[in-house]
Amino acid sequence: MADSPYHPGPIAAQYAHKGCHVIVARGELDLDTTPDLTAALAKAADEHDVVVIDLSAVTFADSALLNLLLRTHGATTLRIAAPHPRIMLLLELTGADQALHVFTNLDDACATDLS
Repeated sequence: MADSPYHPGPIAAQYAHKGCHVIVARGELDLDTTPDLTAALAKAADEHDVVVIDLSAVTFADSALLNLLLRTHGATTLRIAAPHPRIMLLLELTGADQALHVFTNLDDACATDLS
């Protein structure tokens, strides 16, 4: 299945959607599990004007993900779509939700003009 956009690990899929490059993350994201996601976000930031990370299937995250999101936000227009309630709580408790562009769903993340 070399042509499939689906992958094992913390990245469930990558695809284009309404002018955005979407990366769907999943599972538990910490220092041990984020290297593939780090590489994918860095590549996406280099190649696309708008990158959306769908966090709806991420059930746990720690400061490694927060750091990654903030670094990527500095490199491109990063939008966070549909964060799992646990992840939204993490974003709110740390204040990261004030610095990052967070949307309740993928369509809103891709449709919103931030200019």
